[in-house]
Amino acid sequence: MKGGAGHGVPGVLEVLRGLRAPRLEPWAQWYEAGAPERPGALRCVFLGVSTLLFHDGETAVLTDGFFSRPGLLRMQFGRLRPDRRRIEDGLRRAGTDALDAVFVVHSHYDHALDSPAVAAATGARLIGSASTRNIALGQGFPDERFQQVVVGEPFTIGRFTLTALPARHSPGDIAPGEIGRPLRLPVRATDYRTGACYSLHVRHDGRELLVHASAHSVPGALDGYAAETVYLGVGALGKQDEAFREAYWDRLVTATGARRVVPVHWDDFFRPLDRPLRPFRAFLDDFPATMDFLTRTAARTGVSLALPVPGRRSDPWAS
Repeated sequence: MKGGAGHGVPGVLEVLRGLRAPRLEPWAQWYEAGAPERPGALRCVFLGVSTLLFHDGETAVLTDGFFSRPGLLRMQFGRLRPDRRRIEDGLRRAGTDALDAVFVVHSHYDHALDSPAVAAATGARLIGSASTRNIALGQGFPDERFQQVVVGEPFTIGRFTLTALPARHSPGDIAPGEIGRPLRLPVRATDYRTGACYSLHVRHDGRELLVHASAHSVPGALDGYAAETVYLGVGALGKQDEAFREAYWDRLVTATGARRVVPVHWDDFFRPLDRPLRPFRAFLDDFPATMDFLTRTAARTGVSLALPVPGRRSDPWAS
């Protein structure tokens, strides 16, 4: 059967379009500005996917810490283990060799593969779900340095107060469920099951932000929580319909009173971090549709939009 309209089989041109990755240049005007270091001031460094370093000169908190970024063929057909060289390079790019905490938002490999190794290398406490704990145990991470999340219970690290809140993985979860035993390396990508999924609410010196990595939402999960800035996961958002996107914005941005949105989890994480980031290829996501929605909605609601630049120190509170 020939491909083409009406046959249900993609044609050659459609397949070729699906293999193309969008360029970032059309959205260059939204690139996040850099910010100089200032004693005591909070700064954020984006390191791809939902890996974000928050530091104030005294305390450093990292979300996820995913640096290995194995290629597509390895992910599909091979077995995974942390790449120590890429982890070292990622930490150098972040400008740190010491962390106080690594918080894992859920247990898929693009969030949790490297987290025990990163915490071990930097002296950090590792914080996550029971599934993340089994990933850590499988890598020999000391259990006394693991802190299991208690949803809704704030805890303090330096001048940070962190609270994990319920979240939901974006549609199309390819590895749902829990990791019920220590995960011994190497393992397949789908062995990294989701586990519990969280948003991370961060309070620092009386100001508040939210890290929400997955493009889905739990109604009412953020009731009573405010955020000036939301680091908003947009992976697969371009494949959803307008009603889904509107509800997502309302629950994460409007409900928290946010005045600034920083999209994360939009980059093709099959490419190493030492190459320029690019969005996913079109067959995996529709980044132009995502950015069209974000730019329109931000303009309509008076919210500032900033596309993060890897390795650039930024001010989370910038107007």
